[in-house]
Amino acid sequence: MAKYIIKAKFVINGVVERHDIIGAIFGQTEGLFGPELDLRELQKSGRIGRINVKLKTSHNKTTGVITIPSGLDRASTAIIAATLESISRVGPYSVEVTLDRIEDLREEKRREIIERAKQILREWTVRRMPSTSEVLKEVYEALAPVKVVKYGPEGLPAGPDVEESDEVIIVEGRADVINLLRYGITNVVALEGVKVPESIIKLCEKKEATAFLDGDHAGDLILKELLQVAKVKYVARAPKGMEVEDLSHDEVVEALKRRVPVEELLRAKAPVKVPKKIADAVDELTGSLEAILYDEDFEEIERVPVSELAQRLKEVEGVHALVFDGVITQRILDIASERGIKMVVADRVSDVMKRPLDIQVLTFADVRGAIIEE
Repeated sequence: MAKYIIKAKFVINGVVERHDIIGAIFGQTEGLFGPELDLRELQKSGRIGRINVKLKTSHNKTTGVITIPSGLDRASTAIIAATLESISRVGPYSVEVTLDRIEDLREEKRREIIERAKQILREWTVRRMPSTSEVLKEVYEALAPVKVVKYGPEGLPAGPDVEESDEVIIVEGRADVINLLRYGITNVVALEGVKVPESIIKLCEKKEATAFLDGDHAGDLILKELLQVAKVKYVARAPKGMEVEDLSHDEVVEALKRRVPVEELLRAKAPVKVPKKIADAVDELTGSLEAILYDEDFEEIERVPVSELAQRLKEVEGVHALVFDGVITQRILDIASERGIKMVVADRVSDVMKRPLDIQVLTFADVRGAIIEE
């Protein structure tokens, strides 16, 4: 591929043909520098292109331009150009060859690219530049209040971004939604009552949910109900005695910043107290893969392998507490809740759970750090 173009002018004191000039070029340069700079060899290898001669005859003189494409480096190209100037005769006539210029094709290509880039940028800027009316319209739209929309089959009051956002904030009522929309929080939806709607339960399954509730007793009751049926990850509360709908922008931001993971909230209770029989069972069952079922007086009802635990929980009556060497899963908790079991103790707890608030859920580590009651 040519990188340079050698252009040389010539004046011949006589009338000659194109093939005479090309013959003189090859003949008078042959053997000057060895095969590595021989024009015939360079043409065969493709490092020198086809020699082009343009000429015209006038008043018994021939003038014109010799053009040679070169794929050599700069130094070798300069030698070829100087070699052209050394040609002294074409046939019987004297000739004077002078270098006109050496064009750098890459520089030319760079210039073309730059000019095209300028053109593209100008066209792009013109296409992308919004009109004044479009700019004003966008600014005025930002001033317009965000409207409350309806979410789910229950028609729950919500912000417009509940469906698209990866996170969702659950509040108590429509007024709370309106207040948060006023502050630019648009991924919010309201419960509209103590009973948790099915849409909220499903929403919590697929999004990171934060319950943002009033700082009163009603907020406590709603939180208790919500945590029993929905997979809420965080809890934020309005300051004590205040409602979310009345909070200022700074109060809303501060409350959400101080949200607490549900797991941490459930652990942050008064020091755990457990009966001595439960503490003894923890030590006894560690590494056994067994379970013990207890009645209301913490008397042992039955001892079963962990592999049979779920089935036996459905069958055995009067179970009040359960201790087993395994992992507390959602399935075990659901069965325990259905059967009225009040305490579930195991080696570990699954992270993907909705904990019923009417069941005391403890790990072996919790029991070992608890106050033991005789």
